[in-house]
Amino acid sequence: MSLYQSINEFRNKLRNGRFCLGVGISLSDPAITEALGRLTDFYWIDLEHSPIGLETLQSHLIAARAVGVPAIVRVPSSEPWFIKRVIDTGAPGIIVPQVRSAEEVKRVIETCRYRPDGDRGYGPRRASDYGQEPDYLRNANRNLFVSVQIEHVEALPHLEEIVGLKGLDSVVVGPSDLALSMGKAGQLSDPEVVSTIQRITQTARAHGLFVGMGGPAQRDYVLRAVEMGVQWLQSGIDFEYMMQFVGRFFQETASQIPESIRPSWQIGENRY
Repeated sequence: MSLYQSINEFRNKLRNGRFCLGVGISLSDPAITEALGRLTDFYWIDLEHSPIGLETLQSHLIAARAVGVPAIVRVPSSEPWFIKRVIDTGAPGIIVPQVRSAEEVKRVIETCRYRPDGDRGYGPRRASDYGQEPDYLRNANRNLFVSVQIEHVEALPHLEEIVGLKGLDSVVVGPSDLALSMGKAGQLSDPEVVSTIQRITQTARAHGLFVGMGGPAQRDYVLRAVEMGVQWLQSGIDFEYMMQFVGRFFQETASQIPESIRPSWQIGENRY
């Protein structure tokens, strides 16, 4: 499978009106990525809020490519030197968090695209199949999935200019950080927060961009995202799935064990 085959299949799903659900990856073992391959439309590999480094990232990217699922990597910031290393490692898509201006987004796009579409430096190594893909520059410019997160009030006055930039594939809403920047921490159902998310979504889609979002593994959250026009959603993260399943399974199972020998621990109990 070529580097960009799975990300282009992901694009086609979105273009055809399909809603895509993805899983968040924050733990280091690439077997997690391999194991979840049959269950997800994409991976959201998080380098912003996890200890994952570039060597671990490469292992996840190899696993993702082996199972034919696109890996979209959230980098820590818009710093060009780090974005360059991530896409040279073979990420077919990136998410850049906390952008604040059109100028910043323009710099991100230029970092991701080779001339004449940008100013990316050459040295892809693994991304170019170790130099064996002769049309890599053209394919990378055409196929790399570039997205930025609108998750701060400072970005809102520049929204129209941001979504109008050539070379941007998608806008990603960050509801938690957006609410935090609005002085409404944790209030994701607040009418002002909801209307702001809807404004971002409608503006981006009106300019032909895909709209993504991140969030917890909660059914109601997913359904609200669909209603707001979000097209691709990271729903939950690896350790969250484990904690939810183990907690539910143990509680449900323990309730069927005779009370005299039933496990005494409770979900959420501080055991230290």
